[in-house]
Amino acid sequence: MKREGPFATQGKQAPPLQKVFLGEWDLKMIRIDGATGEGGGQMLRTALSLALVTGQAFCIENIRAKRQKAGLLRQHLTAVLAAAEIGGAKVEGAALGSKTLTFAPGKIRAGEYRFAVGTAGSGTLVFQTVLPALMTANAPSKLVIEGGTHNMQAPPFDFLAKTFLPVLEKMGPKVVVKLERYGFYPAGGGRFTAEIEPCQKLAPIELAERGEITQRRGVAVVANLARKIAEREIETMQHLLGWERGCFEIVSTSESPGPGNVVMIELKNGALTEVCTAFGRIGTSAEAVASEAAGEARAYLASEAVAGEHLTDQLLLSMALAGGGSFTATKMTMHAQTNMEVIGKFSPIRFAVEKEERSVRVRIN
Repeated sequence: MKREGPFATQGKQAPPLQKVFLGEWDLKMIRIDGATGEGGGQMLRTALSLALVTGQAFCIENIRAKRQKAGLLRQHLTAVLAAAEIGGAKVEGAALGSKTLTFAPGKIRAGEYRFAVGTAGSGTLVFQTVLPALMTANAPSKLVIEGGTHNMQAPPFDFLAKTFLPVLEKMGPKVVVKLERYGFYPAGGGRFTAEIEPCQKLAPIELAERGEITQRRGVAVVANLARKIAEREIETMQHLLGWERGCFEIVSTSESPGPGNVVMIELKNGALTEVCTAFGRIGTSAEAVASEAAGEARAYLASEAVAGEHLTDQLLLSMALAGGGSFTATKMTMHAQTNMEVIGKFSPIRFAVEKEERSVRVRIN
């Protein structure tokens, strides 16, 4: 059942697996307790990604145990079904609210797929779940994903397009994404496409020094809302950051099923473009939303790190698949630490984390 994967030539022994039964199958299966560590949906998504890439089956219990509403929500279920379709997997427990899931992958199938979350649940997280398998598949793929594109609990589409995917391309694959329609909470209904040109194996990269900030940009997006909201956000960001007015832009769109507002601050440096984000929501002023994004941007600027909090999670999985590399991060969250633990269940890869004066250095041991 286990295929040759990115961890096959590391010269180390993979973690021991527990033997269990799935229907008529007699499998060696990885066991994951979803209540450990951060206890959220990232544990499931990382397990799905690595199961597809390595060919190892897993069973996760207590899914999202530390969230207000435990179990599979629509976006998590969509990620499971998407992974199952791409990987020809056998699955038990794929239902809304399920707290236990068993997933046994088959052969990866590149091709054209459409996945719809059906709610405002994050389509970007569904995409990130299946991307590791497709970016090392034996043929190109094209995806159409519908759902939330700009959600408070997930990196927005712009983070994918401007931060994560350009870094990933340095490792080998070419991934082009296009936003066709915004999807904000609670209406959802967003849509984007992705074209994936895979590579045979990811190449390790070093992201230790970010260099000087070469470009600063602040964007306030309003969908089916008054432009005045974005104007107030721009004024607040300009005041807090001290940048010239030409660094800021307002995007007003009706290409969204419902109303929405997001503020994004882009900081381009020698290594990558970091995107700091804050979302408008009921009961929160435009000034408060802009202040959140500006605060995140100032914290990034005050550090010496290359990767912000959200990129750190994505780099952990990508670098593990590459079998090497290092980067500096603004901080090491419980979310990231839990992600490391899940990665360690599927691979012999281990991470070394070293605290520095104004950053944290992460490298593959």
